[in-house]
Amino acid sequence: MVQAPISSGKPVQANQAETPLVKKVSRLEGIKERSQFLREPVATELAQDTTHFTEDGIQILKFHGSYQQDNRDNRVKGQEKDYRMMLRTRNPGGLVSPELYLTLDELSDTYGYGNIRATTRQAFQLHGILKKDLKATMAAIIRSMGSTLGACGDLNRNVMAVPAPIKDKPEYVYAREYATRIADLLTPQTPAYYEIWLDGEKAVSGEEHPDVVAARQRNGNGTIVHDSVEPIYGTHYMPRKFKCSVTVPGDNSVDAYTQDVTLVVIVDENKELLGFNVLAGGGMGRTHNKETTFARIADEIGYVAKEDIYDLMKAIVATQRDYGDRVQRRHARMKYLINDWGVEKFRTKVEEYFGKKLKPYKALPEWKFYDYLGWHEQGDGKLFLGVHIENGRIHDRGDFKIKSALKEIELRYRLPISLTSNQSLLLTEIDPAHKDEIDHILRSNGIDAEDQINLLHRYSMACPALPTCGLAVTESERVIPSILDRIQALLNKLGLKQEHFVIRMTGCPNGCARPYMAELGFVGSAPNSYQLWLGGSPNQTRLAQPYMQKMNIDDLETTLEPMFAFFKKGRQASESFGDFCDRIGFEAIRNFSASYVPAKKAASGRRKHRVGISGDVYLKLKEAATTQGVSMAQIAESAIAAYLKE
Repeated sequence: MVQAPISSGKPVQANQAETPLVKKVSRLEGIKERSQFLREPVATELAQDTTHFTEDGIQILKFHGSYQQDNRDNRVKGQEKDYRMMLRTRNPGGLVSPELYLTLDELSDTYGYGNIRATTRQAFQLHGILKKDLKATMAAIIRSMGSTLGACGDLNRNVMAVPAPIKDKPEYVYAREYATRIADLLTPQTPAYYEIWLDGEKAVSGEEHPDVVAARQRNGNGTIVHDSVEPIYGTHYMPRKFKCSVTVPGDNSVDAYTQDVTLVVIVDENKELLGFNVLAGGGMGRTHNKETTFARIADEIGYVAKEDIYDLMKAIVATQRDYGDRVQRRHARMKYLINDWGVEKFRTKVEEYFGKKLKPYKALPEWKFYDYLGWHEQGDGKLFLGVHIENGRIHDRGDFKIKSALKEIELRYRLPISLTSNQSLLLTEIDPAHKDEIDHILRSNGIDAEDQINLLHRYSMACPALPTCGLAVTESERVIPSILDRIQALLNKLGLKQEHFVIRMTGCPNGCARPYMAELGFVGSAPNSYQLWLGGSPNQTRLAQPYMQKMNIDDLETTLEPMFAFFKKGRQASESFGDFCDRIGFEAIRNFSASYVPAKKAASGRRKHRVGISGDVYLKLKEAATTQGVSMAQIAESAIAAYLKE
């Protein structure tokens, strides 16, 4: 269902097929319209002595960069939920100043759960903030040259960019510059953000590029909503969230095909910027048992010269703004508009807003995924260091103290940070004389060098899921380390010890960790159960497909062992697991699995040997198993194996 234009000041003429009789729009459209450009009811409810926001307040709060959640581990029947706020930063290209990072570190201890989380979209999240502390937290971030405006909600989200700060390759510099400029162009213009969080005080911020300022006001065939606080968005903002990225040819460190829009920098032989290839229509979110919702990869739309990039972005936004579905929110992302219309019709409508024809998409080299871990030269005499952060969680736990290590490094060296799309970070602008000292700080706090990281862990991702995410139906971040260890044990058993592939896990079908692009994806479908997705590519350019609708996590070994055995037997030279599954097909995998007889029982089968433990340890083990959503045997076996390894 596509609704007729409601936002544009001068909508492009549409034929009857594009504008059927308008149905009643979703409830959220009314909430946005009544919000006075994102002021209410947030401003009023923030001043009230309550523990949480109303449903209307929650929806508008998202535009300010915060989700209301509750700690589901603390739910007690008959008692009020333990309401907490999650706060997400907006960092175009993943750039974070040392001052902002140190502020987030302090805020996490003062108001949060004592940890920071790097997201899959090059931002940071703070969890556990009470409503009464939200304003102080937000104000501190803004005064440290940070922002949360537009990190959530129905508008352009954080603009991603290739994270590597490579200075002697101009295309990398252009990518990061234009990520910031596109983010500025599509930033909400409402003064409500500073009115609410800084009592009207305008924070000091960087100057916008003059071309961006001019483009925001230029009409461009109906792209601008005249006489509006929001010239690009209008009163109702976007139908749903809108995600962009900027990268360079061959570098798929941004998951380019999962974005609403990806721009690929094109330079000439002298490395001067010419323009951009444009991909559009990607998106991961879906709903279980709703076949009308699906993951989709972006299409090649065309090429645009550099001087027209802002007008083209406005044209794409206006097309989705005016023709995206505002009736059914599950059908509101731009991927559905392109899927329903087809690429040609979508391109034609964009060209109407743009005022000219797009040029053909330019040929590109093969895409590769880079995580940029370890030491690298920037090309200007300085270094950058990629630091692995498992599932993005920056905390101190046992001998692993990455939070302490990063704080010490930032206090001593004040290094800019560049976040990656893989939940890790790059420490940049490093004087080579400080290399050994930084390595020592990391090693002394239990952080391994990149060549010591288990490869399954290195290339995996998981969403937070339980206990903070209200949408999660099962565990993700808390269980994936044990899942990866069990998969590694299977590979070892089958003589595939050095094999690795992209594994991603989410606690629900919304796809925040992009599991539908993984070689092996786990998507939460019920408590302790997951859909199994297979066949994505190592370079993240091909969608995986659903292999199994519900796999209990206790059946992991018996499910995966036949697949891995078949992979070992039938793979081609240097073929990855995802490419093998895509080539051989699911029917062949199922046929092989049905007749597969393991040499010995998988690790999760019935144990022949028993080991006794004391009552106190048993109770602690039972509590840990319940919290992590795994069996007591799995925890015990992993702990014993780790002890024997030491």
